[in-house]
Amino acid sequence: MIPAAIVLTGENLLLLGSVLIIIAVLATKLGSRFGMPFLLLALGIGMLAGPDGLGLHFNNYHLAREIGHFSMTIILFTAGLETDFHQTRPVLWQGISLSSVGVLLTVLITGVFVWLIGNAFLGATSLLVGFLVAAIISSTDSASVFSLLRNKKLQLRENLGNMLELESGSNDPFAATLTALLIVVITELNVLGGGSPSPLTSLVVWTLVRQLVFGLAAGFIVGALAVPVLKRLKLQGGSLYAILILSFGLLASGVASFLQGNDLLAIYTAAIVIGQMKKMPFKREVHGFFDGMTWIAQLVMFLILGLMARPSHMLHLLVPALLIGLSLIFIARPVSVLLALLPFRRPSYKARLFTSWVGLKGAGPILFASYPLIAGVRGSAEIFDIVFIITLLSLLLQGWTLIPLARWLGLSEEDYERVETFGLDVPEEMGQMRDHTVTEVDLQGGNTLRELHLPHGIRVMMVRRDGRFLVPHGSMELLPGDQLMIILGETDDD
Repeated sequence: MIPAAIVLTGENLLLLGSVLIIIAVLATKLGSRFGMPFLLLALGIGMLAGPDGLGLHFNNYHLAREIGHFSMTIILFTAGLETDFHQTRPVLWQGISLSSVGVLLTVLITGVFVWLIGNAFLGATSLLVGFLVAAIISSTDSASVFSLLRNKKLQLRENLGNMLELESGSNDPFAATLTALLIVVITELNVLGGGSPSPLTSLVVWTLVRQLVFGLAAGFIVGALAVPVLKRLKLQGGSLYAILILSFGLLASGVASFLQGNDLLAIYTAAIVIGQMKKMPFKREVHGFFDGMTWIAQLVMFLILGLMARPSHMLHLLVPALLIGLSLIFIARPVSVLLALLPFRRPSYKARLFTSWVGLKGAGPILFASYPLIAGVRGSAEIFDIVFIITLLSLLLQGWTLIPLARWLGLSEEDYERVETFGLDVPEEMGQMRDHTVTEVDLQGGNTLRELHLPHGIRVMMVRRDGRFLVPHGSMELLPGDQLMIILGETDDD
């Protein structure tokens, strides 16, 4: 057993951190058996290893913020890179409305609840502090949404998956901007002795515009410049392409930061632009590289945030935090979604109801809660604890019920199956890849591959039978249950 009061430093951080990551990865088997969200599991392992558990201490908020911020850039970049704009276009404005108007409405409604509940349970609480707490928890966490929708292979009807991913990817930067702005206002008002906020109005408006405009511009310009370079450059192996693509994303983030724009929005925008490349070299390898990077980023971020938590210090905040969380989940989020989607004919009522439930909180809000701690805002420790409790409530209540709710509302494609590639990396230039399981009906006209009479342009590349991989030929006899890997491409047959 690890002795108590071990402080995580540069000397033991890699050792103990790697042990925690191994435990978290092995625990995914247990989590999947009970339907537990993986990120909740990682957060729980961090808490068990923390000060109130095994006694590991990690209270370097500056380092946690830097690690968390970098992890979020990786998560957002991967999400943007895998976004298919053609599929997202039909729900583009719905997603933008949710990530902007929806966040603002959530901040306003939740801020009032925080103010009222804070005054009732915690003494005098200003409305600005209420809005600050609301801004921190206003966004739908990208890491949580991507983890649940993609890793659980949940395919949603009405293009809901693309809309939710667009919302969660673009509202994290907006929530971070609002959080930073409110910290500036609160800090300046404290310096001015509670004077009028009117002198700050122009500063707030200009900062908000600068963050959004420069963030979008930096991401779009760098992404647009990266595309022709990636098309013409010939590198050996997909790993170098992945590193180069990531470097362009980090360049967009750095340019945005230099211009005092939103770096998270910049790297997300750059990734979307780069991701629309036709015939990206080594596309499968590149996406596999970033998928692994995202898993590491999520694990490290949630474990560190779990280590920072002190459950024993949160008990006196449990009731007000739960009340704030429940008001956010059952009132603020549904009302905000309803109003943000009011101008649109789609999605349907059931889809809007599901969207209002996908207000998942995760590492993003906990990361944003460290901003007031670093800035020295009064009561920032209590804010961090409240946000942590709300995040746990959201992961438990919403994360655990998300997939059953989608099925109950009839919004999930139950017959959806991913294309089986047998682990092979097939270049996109060869054509579209499909898989098919042979049935008795397929063999009614004959049981050889030649007798299937496949249309022109369709080729069977591989046959899997009882775990063995067979190279197909025309006289090969097929059996029911054989799995065929098929390529749909051009042919020179007459």
